[in-house]
Amino acid sequence: MRIIRFIDDAGSERCGLESDSDQAELLVGDLYQGLEPSGEKATIKKTLAPLSPTNIFCIGLNYREHAAESGMEPPEQPVVFAKPTSAVCGPGDAIKLPACQNHGPETDYECELAVVIGKPARNVSQADALEYVLGYTCANDVSARKWQLNGGGGQWIRGKGFDTFCPLGPVLVTADEIPDPQSLGIRTILNGEIMQDHTTDDMIFTVVELIEFLSQDTTLLPGTVILTGTPQGVGFARKPPVWLKAGDEVTIELDQIGRLTNPVVDA
Repeated sequence: MRIIRFIDDAGSERCGLESDSDQAELLVGDLYQGLEPSGEKATIKKTLAPLSPTNIFCIGLNYREHAAESGMEPPEQPVVFAKPTSAVCGPGDAIKLPACQNHGPETDYECELAVVIGKPARNVSQADALEYVLGYTCANDVSARKWQLNGGGGQWIRGKGFDTFCPLGPVLVTADEIPDPQSLGIRTILNGEIMQDHTTDDMIFTVVELIEFLSQDTTLLPGTVILTGTPQGVGFARKPPVWLKAGDEVTIELDQIGRLTNPVVDA
């Protein structure tokens, strides 16, 4: 199932099936207990992020070639940080460059596969991990690099947690449609130019390994989103560096999921 969340012409928030038109078939039920097609349709006025996350866990340096371009050795265990849920925005929403970006341009893009947990997961084994996955969506781990590296006291959450720094969408693809999350093409397209183009099989820690690691003595609630890392080609590693600027348009594309596009504006 390919699930969208949207505002209809009455201003109500709805869930429906992905549609090529401005009409979506409505889904009834609960995202975590089960949704079913209703046979009724509603007008899509605005597409939202496909869920409101309960938590957002992120993994740094999780692609071998990205670790290499960053000049760092592959980590021996996952590098974990978090984003506040207030950072989430949806398809078409503007990524706002922080006004406190006062040391020159620094905001970067990162295409990522986002994993959505569908039921409470604690002390889950790799063998059982995919049973806890509701589905997958596209994510952009937008990052203010100077804040990330120098302005957060050694922690990354400040530089990666500004408002609009976690675009998600456009659709939540249920896990049954993606049996192998380690075989997906993943790309960033900036103003029509491909900047990142790789596959999820380059992950150092796979989706099942990450779920096992993160759920050790920690409950992953339904609605937990795991951003699984980005491949090589990020802006800061380019020569010269490429930073997001007002007027840009950035698209995250994942095979079997879709394209998440956001404009960039000054805050």
